[in-house]
Amino acid sequence: MASPLEQFEIHTLAPIDVGGINASFTNSSLFMAVAVVAVTAFLVLGMRKAALVPGRWQSMAEILYDFVTGMIRDNAGHDAKRFFPFVFTLFMFILFANLIGLIPGAFAVTSHIIVTFALAAVVFLGVTLVALFKHGFKFFTYFLPPDTPLYMAPLLVPIEIISYLARPVTLSLRLFANMMAGHTMLHVFAGFVILLGLFGVAPLAVIVALYVLELLVALLQAYVFAILTCLYLHDALHLH
Repeated sequence: MASPLEQFEIHTLAPIDVGGINASFTNSSLFMAVAVVAVTAFLVLGMRKAALVPGRWQSMAEILYDFVTGMIRDNAGHDAKRFFPFVFTLFMFILFANLIGLIPGAFAVTSHIIVTFALAAVVFLGVTLVALFKHGFKFFTYFLPPDTPLYMAPLLVPIEIISYLARPVTLSLRLFANMMAGHTMLHVFAGFVILLGLFGVAPLAVIVALYVLELLVALLQAYVFAILTCLYLHDALHLH
């Protein structure tokens, strides 16, 4: 039986070398492009014939739009509405990448830490720049909670800085670990079904249950990533 970790191997599809840097087009690149195309097609086709009484496809697109709008309003504040395109794009890409990764034979790009860390790093740098541009040097007061006695500063400031710098790590690890663990379990139980043949009914039932659970996890992890982004935006805009 093949190793459960083989599904995470990156294979070069088109070797590309740019000044000594390996910029090859891989299976990971392919499925990231597939996710982008799928999101674009879903939204364009859903709103191509927009009607006052929406059809099913238009309804799904509008539900996702309203869902992210409400998420930003409730967790980042009304003044964060201008960041809707960023949060919506992030949410949709992760959602579709998660769902596409559950298709048998597909590559789960969000099960790679380098992908999730890159997304988390963009969020971290983005909200930090927003805070610096809006508040200037006042941004650094974020690391010392209001009304904190000065004698506590040597202890609290390092803790707050470490906590802030750990955001991209925890944000990326949460998505990566959940997706990788789920795909590994599905592969292991699928192997049991193959080995047991006709007696693999019980593992098959477990696979169906795990697959449904993974669908929920795919939705939940996209939501968690987006809502934490909103909370970080709230902190950047209001410094508390």
